[in-house]
Order: sequence, then structure tokens, then C-alpha cells
Amino acid sequence: MESSQSPPQPATAATAAAALTLETLTTIPPAQLSQAYFILAASAVFLIASATPTEARKLLADYGARKDGTQAPKDGSEENRRRQSRFISLVATVTSWGQVPHSWFVAFYGLSLACSAFWLGQFLGRGSVLGYLASQQVRTGGSGSSSTLLQVAVVWVMMVLQAGRRIYEHAAVIRPSKSTIWFVHWLLGLSFYLFVSVATWVEGSRAILDADDAPLFTPSSLFKISLATPIFCYAWINQYRCHAHLAGLKKYSLPQAGLFRRFVCPHYTCECLLYFSLALAGAPEGQLLNTTFLCAVLFVVVNLGVTAMGTRRWYADKFGQAAVAHKWNMIPFVF
Repeated sequence: MESSQSPPQPATAATAAAALTLETLTTIPPAQLSQAYFILAASAVFLIASATPTEARKLLADYGARKDGTQAPKDGSEENRRRQSRFISLVATVTSWGQVPHSWFVAFYGLSLACSAFWLGQFLGRGSVLGYLASQQVRTGGSGSSSTLLQVAVVWVMMVLQAGRRIYEHAAVIRPSKSTIWFVHWLLGLSFYLFVSVATWVEGSRAILDADDAPLFTPSSLFKISLATPIFCYAWINQYRCHAHLAGLKKYSLPQAGLFRRFVCPHYTCECLLYFSLALAGAPEGQLLNTTFLCAVLFVVVNLGVTAMGTRRWYADKFGQAAVAHKWNMIPFVF
């Protein structure tokens, strides 16, 4: 007698692909997933900066005064100019959707503080999320070495100090602005701080899982912390000075005090130094730098480098090439 029940339907291609993707992701150490995010994000920003026409790049990457005055292309054949003009018009239309206030940048630092509080609560309460993250890092063959608990704590404190200072600056130093940013930039920033919050803990997974018995520090970890701390303090203090100087300027004038005498964007220089100090302070045993934070440094350099180039062009157009001719963009002797 034949069964009246219909045979089970095979999984759809989409479901099978999702299951395979999930299974693959569970075999990759969380640190490598974070590194992949930073590298892919940096690659995307670099591709936009290098492969798009200048006017389109301004629409995609610049904000505030730097993106004003977009013009039609003037070089090349008439047909090429028409094609570029159509492309720029398309980019202008797309980027006009979803503009958010530049003041929303403060959400990055609010999210960073919230993530810091969450992960600290997970560690102190032996929470399941941090436990899973650390176990997955060790189980999937992540680096055999680990940051010490003191290194994790120092990096955590540095992240809290940076986010707290930036929130203070938005509240008491930076003047309100009507400039806007494309929501894609905003979402990219939010995702960056989410992954950075994971990077703070994931390279210390072995010490976290063995918190009761693991040594609080080692001689090499103390050495790396002693090198990273003055770098962090220098960058932290001088970035505040840069932001305070910019906030005190007459609108759209040329900054010239302090580090601005040698750099177009010294506050970006300080940002790179801040993340480099985190990579040094959190480096696992046997490593000079924390690989996950080093990938974050790569993203910061590429992302801010694109903005620094736009700032240099804007200063040169407004104040003359001589105003920036003797200055580095943000990395001395390199860029």
C-alpha cells in the first residue's frame, strides 16, 4: 500500500549554500575572520580611490567642504567625457540617498564603549559569548600563542580611553557642523568598531579560557606594554590637541599650529599611531605585533589616507599649492 505522504522536498540551493557557508565559517578562527574583514574593507576603499575618476571619488569618499564643487570631466575625448559625466551623475544620485549628519560619528565611540562594557561583563561573569569566541579561536587552530591577561586589560583600557575622549570632544570641543556623510561610510565605521572590539580579546583566548591558572604577565609582555604605552599617550594627547586646534579655527581656514606645521592631517597620523600601539601592546607571546590589530592598522591607514589626499587637494585649491608643498599627508617620509 502506497504511503499518502509526499516525499521530503530536497533543500533548496540557497539553503544548502547557507549551510555550507556557516559550516565553513565555524572552521575559521575568529581572529582570522576579523583580519579578513579589515583586509577586505581596506581593499574596497583602495579600489574606490584608485579605480574611479577624481570627481566620482570625491562623491564616494569625501564629506563636508571637500566634496563641494564636483565638476564634469574635462580631459579625454568627447565620448569619454560623456561616459564619465554619466557615471559621475549616477554616483552623485546614489550617494545623495541616505546622507546622515557628520555628527553621527559620535555613534562610533558610543558603540566602542558599549562593546568594551559588554566584553568586560562577559569576562568577569564568565559569559557564554566570550567563552564561545575564545573556545572557537583555540579549537579551530588559531595561533598557539596568546596575549596575557594583563595585555588584554591594557588594550581594553586604551580602547576605553580613546572612545571616552572622542565622546568628550564631540560634546565639548568640536563645533556643530551641517556637513553630512553617506550612510555607507557610517555603517563601515560602525562595523569597524565592532570588529576592533573582538580584536581586543580574541588574541588572548588561551589566557581567557585558563584565567585562573594563566600568568597575569610575562617579561616579554611587560616589555611590549612598556613600548606601546608612551606611543599611545603621545598619540592620544596630540590627537586631542589637533582636534582642539581645528575646532578653534575660523571655518574653512588653514590649520598651522603644532603638528599641522609638518602634516596636512596630523590627527590621522595620531590615529594610526594609536592603533599601532594597540597592535604592539596586545602582541601574543613570540610575536612582535598583534596580527589582528595590525590588519586594523592597514584599514585605518588606507581609509584615512584617501581622506588625507582629498584634504590636501582641497587645501591646495583654496590656499595655493605652496600652503601644503612642504607637508606630509600623514606618514612622515612615506606619504
